[in-house]
Order: sequence, then structure tokens, then C-alpha cells
Amino acid sequence: MRRRYVVGNWKMNKTPYEAQLFVEELFSVEGGLPEDVELGIAPPYPALDRVGATVGPSLVHLLAQDVYQEVSGPHTGEVSAEMLKACGVTQVIVGHSERRRYRNEHEIDLTRKIERLAEAYITPLYCVGETLGEREAGTTERALSKQMSALEAFPEAAPRGLVLAYEPVWAIGTGRSATPAMAADVHRALREMVRSFWGKEAAEKIRILYGGSVTPENAAALFEEEDIDGALVGGASLKVASFLAIARAARRTVPD
Repeated sequence: MRRRYVVGNWKMNKTPYEAQLFVEELFSVEGGLPEDVELGIAPPYPALDRVGATVGPSLVHLLAQDVYQEVSGPHTGEVSAEMLKACGVTQVIVGHSERRRYRNEHEIDLTRKIERLAEAYITPLYCVGETLGEREAGTTERALSKQMSALEAFPEAAPRGLVLAYEPVWAIGTGRSATPAMAADVHRALREMVRSFWGKEAAEKIRILYGGSVTPENAAALFEEEDIDGALVGGASLKVASFLAIARAARRTVPD
């Protein structure tokens, strides 16, 4: 059974000091962290080193929100995979809809980013999702298939530890969320795409998270769907209480 995974994407929020306080509070909560759910935190670049030092060798993964597609060189303002690794980063978000939309990133760029991560033995958390227009036109799967083509550069096997995140663009930061049934349908379609790429074993192993206005109020209903393996959480991950509430809702129930 795939272990549930909840990742907090802080986007452009929290100074290094605020980020450290968050992690310290997270580790001090009464009752501790849910042992059967993995957690990840993706702070902004300036906070990575301090969060990494505070997290230490725990079960909380340190993620970066992006990586540059080159190894090194004259790329002002960019950050390489090796730099992230030196900060303790073990996973990186690639292809977030905000990067696609506002930085005009395309599949060829995202493939190169994933290749740089693979070279540094860093796990990619690859995001896909349709716009409202694509959903209303009935072309969701076509849009997702195009975005998944970034992974065709890995024909033999999936990138090490690959995690997918389905984030419908129309539900990010809008307060709208896909219904559990809508999200589950897309997760099944993505799992079938994974099977067509790398076979049945990969399809059963790779985790697919849901991201799109996940809150403590709607998390439990989303996690009732077997194919939803966790969440990529935005605004609700900025406070320890709401982040933990979502993580606890992700715990799988064991049948009697």
C-alpha cells in the first residue's frame, strides 16, 4: 500500500526565521506527527538552509520549489540541483502551474530540470493539471498527456522516487476544489499513463498527490478516494494547525 504524503508548498511566504519557528512548532505539537503519513515542506530559497538544519535527519522531507535546467554557469538568479542538495534538499517541485503560466515553462524545459535532478539523486515532484477552459472543453486528459510527455525522456524507468501531483489550475488559490470523484477520475487516468510508460509495478508504486485548495475541511473527503495518495498544500500549509489537520486526515484507515 502506498504511504500517504502531504507536502506544504509555502510559495513566496515566510522569512528564514519564520520558517524555523514553524518547524520548531511542528516538532513540538502534542501527540507528535502522524507516523503513517510522510510530510514535506517546500520553503522559499532563502529559508532552505535554515529549515534543513532544523528538520535534520527526521521523516520530514525538505523540498525546493524549483530548480534550474543547467548544471552551472552564467545564469543570474538561478539555483542548481547541486546547490539545493548541499542545503539538504531531497525533493524538488517541477512544473507547478504558476511556473508554467508566469514563467512560460514548457515540457522541454521541465524534462531538462528533471534530468538535472536525476543526476544529483534528487526526487522530482512533477505537477500536471488542466485549465478551466480545458476541463469545460472535455480535453483534460489530452492536456495531462501533453504535460506527462516531459517524462518520455526516461523510457527505461521512472525518475528515482518520482511523485506526481494533480493540480487543476482552476482550483489553485481560488477556494474552489475538484470534488473527490473528479480528482479520483484524473488520478486513475494518470496512473494509467504511468502504466503505459513503465508498467504495472510502477503504476502501483508511484504516488499521485492532489493539489488545489486543499483545506482541513475538504481533506478527509478527498482522502477517502483510494487513488489519492496525499496532497500538495498551498495556503493551508502556512499554519501548523491546518497543515497537521490535513496530514492527520490523510491517515489510511485499516479495515476491521
